[in-house]
Amino acid sequence: MLKGTIPIAGSDDGRVAAILEENGLNLAVGEARRVVELLGRDPTIVELTIFNTMWSEHCSYKSSRRLLGELLPTKAPNVVLGPGEDAGVIRYAEAEGGDWHCLVIAHESHNHPSQVLPVEGAATGIGGIVRDVYCMGADVVGVLDPLRFGDPAGPNARQVISIARGVVDGIAQYGNPLGVPNLGGDIAFDPRFDENCLVNVVAVGTVLESRVLRSRVPEEAARMPYRIVLIGKPTDDSGFGGAAFASEDLVDGEQANRGAVQVPDPFLKRVLTVATRRVLELAREKKYVIGFKDLGAGGIACVTSELAHAGGFGVIIDLDAVNTAMGYAFPPAVVSCSETQERYALAVPEEFVPDVLRVYNEEFELPRLYHGAGAVVIAEVTRDRMYRIESGGEAVCETPVDVITTGISYDRPSKARRPAIKDPPLQPGRPLRDDFLKILGSPNIASKNYVFKHYDSEVQGRAVLRPGEADAGVIAPLPGRAVGLAFSVDGNPWYGAIDPYQGGALAVCEAARNVAAVGAVPSAITDCLNYGNPEVPEVFWEFTEGVRGIGDACRGIGLISHEGHPLPVVSGNVSFYNQGARGKAIPPSPIVCCVGVVEDYSRCRSLAFKEEGDEVFLVGEPLAELGGSEYLRTVYGAEGASVPKADFVRERGQIRAVLEMHRRGWVRACHDISQGGLLTAVAEMALGPAGEGSLGLAIEASNLSAAGLGAETVLFSETGGFVVEVGPGIERDLLAVCAHNRVQLRRLGVLRKGGRLVVTAADAILASWSLDELRGIYLTACRPIFGAGKGA
Repeated sequence: MLKGTIPIAGSDDGRVAAILEENGLNLAVGEARRVVELLGRDPTIVELTIFNTMWSEHCSYKSSRRLLGELLPTKAPNVVLGPGEDAGVIRYAEAEGGDWHCLVIAHESHNHPSQVLPVEGAATGIGGIVRDVYCMGADVVGVLDPLRFGDPAGPNARQVISIARGVVDGIAQYGNPLGVPNLGGDIAFDPRFDENCLVNVVAVGTVLESRVLRSRVPEEAARMPYRIVLIGKPTDDSGFGGAAFASEDLVDGEQANRGAVQVPDPFLKRVLTVATRRVLELAREKKYVIGFKDLGAGGIACVTSELAHAGGFGVIIDLDAVNTAMGYAFPPAVVSCSETQERYALAVPEEFVPDVLRVYNEEFELPRLYHGAGAVVIAEVTRDRMYRIESGGEAVCETPVDVITTGISYDRPSKARRPAIKDPPLQPGRPLRDDFLKILGSPNIASKNYVFKHYDSEVQGRAVLRPGEADAGVIAPLPGRAVGLAFSVDGNPWYGAIDPYQGGALAVCEAARNVAAVGAVPSAITDCLNYGNPEVPEVFWEFTEGVRGIGDACRGIGLISHEGHPLPVVSGNVSFYNQGARGKAIPPSPIVCCVGVVEDYSRCRSLAFKEEGDEVFLVGEPLAELGGSEYLRTVYGAEGASVPKADFVRERGQIRAVLEMHRRGWVRACHDISQGGLLTAVAEMALGPAGEGSLGLAIEASNLSAAGLGAETVLFSETGGFVVEVGPGIERDLLAVCAHNRVQLRRLGVLRKGGRLVVTAADAILASWSLDELRGIYLTACRPIFGAGKGA
């Protein structure tokens, strides 16, 4: 009989609710009673704390698991490991001896911590996501960070700007010292993020398929004794309750929640990474099979139970063996579930333990590097599938491991939301010149170059195209080989607010277009699904529609390198309860990361115009789809209703056509059409990422729409497409490629010196801008938000 059990079974619901509140637990009363049913007795406080963590939305996916499994395609010929591990793994290039070079990718959110403590929240978001990739046996080669903030000019501007600056600083303060390059990201501002920012993070790494590690106790533990070794910082109470904190609404007066935010240490992480590489080398040399997993949500309890359960084993944990900060005797529940950063767990053969301890504690001197840090044996793997935690010589948790990890599931009610919105009537004769200057100066359109300068994109020496230089970041992962990897993150919250299905589908379409724009074949995606409270039927409907849109887009666009297969979803995250104290949820915000593979990275091209005399073409056709556009929001103060409709046949055809143009070496610059529309895309190409452009273009708007749309719709519709610069004299070849793929091609004009962007209709000039004028607005509009004046 365990001592110190909590009286749940014999208490009425009111008393149970009080007990949960007294102990800082977010379990529902019904969930606490379910714990009693599973255990067959009242639980200890340690057990209740473990279930509180393991049954949180963050860990259990209790509201989303069924839908994700039903709607998202996760298998394809290039997939090694899909969702279920700490990170997804895909093959991208053949290696010697029949092996494969693989990409490892993980995608997470750190939204609530970043709203409360922006620097620490963002930094630990990067810290956690790189651990997910490291523990698959990979070398981390980059991170990306899609961010969403409130209105920097609204009534909460001071707080919004403070959070935005803190998040950017946190990302830089962790990634730069760690020596991991930033490969890209995107930023959006909207007042509906005032109370709940979004900080999504992606990490990518490379590894040989034969060296991929699993997050499980190996089957060899059935034949020889295995131990679990805890590595890294001493355990403290930082981050205690972090998973539960991420699974509840944010409230005013966040002081009570600050302890749920972890404390980062990138310098210790760097040493841990190098030391771990040495341990993995030793394991390969001695032919030991090991399990490897990082400590994130739920700490020791989560990592040990998941390692054991995945391998089909049990475990006995000795909390007295855990190294704690300053040797402090934290309560067993804290030691079990604290989310102290910079920690890993290794499941290794008992006879390999001395080598593991020697590498960390002696060769790399962790105890001297950081007081209390080190590698210690904390658990014994057993074959009885029981999960037991001991403290002070007594059991504080004892149950079959399956009970800990099985989790719970809810079938949430869903109710369609039909907003009473419509497209505003367009005003004939509006000043196109002034309207476009407003759009280019919007924080959602203006250059984020100042933000990118915070991050080190050159470290590791793999950069081909850096953040802001193209629609996707590109790296050369294999020294001496031409293969390249391209990455893009995308998601449009304004589409999701109007039509949640299109919000999900179009996030996939844009991310896939962006990697195609640099010549890479879309090969896999990850997703981070950011929504409000799933217990609200309208919110759960939004979530369902968004996931359905992502799944349909993946099947509709398909895996171009393997006909007949979907573009696979290999990793991801669900982030619910993104809303503030007033109960206002964020707009539905699915964010997608697409990875593309390019055979020869020397053919990748940036978005900046290159040569006078080159011709510029539009692949695609603008449609009457201004809903959710930057044009309507900035000029009319409206959202509209007619969001772009995802046409998967058209998207696939456009992507294939542009990839063929790249393959033939025709493309000199390429940019996808999305936020801000065609005119914004052309202006960004003319200016270049750093504003150094000098080539102008005259666009005849009346020739760009078969439907005879007005100039404003043609120029600002966000229907997907591409703007492509090619050398002169190959229009017929381009037409043949587009006809083969059944997509439209229209000539925009010829690049000229003189530095002007001109729009005409029926040979009459509608508007004209000098590049100097555009440059002054585009490069400076976001700088005050992130801490630099206009002269910076």
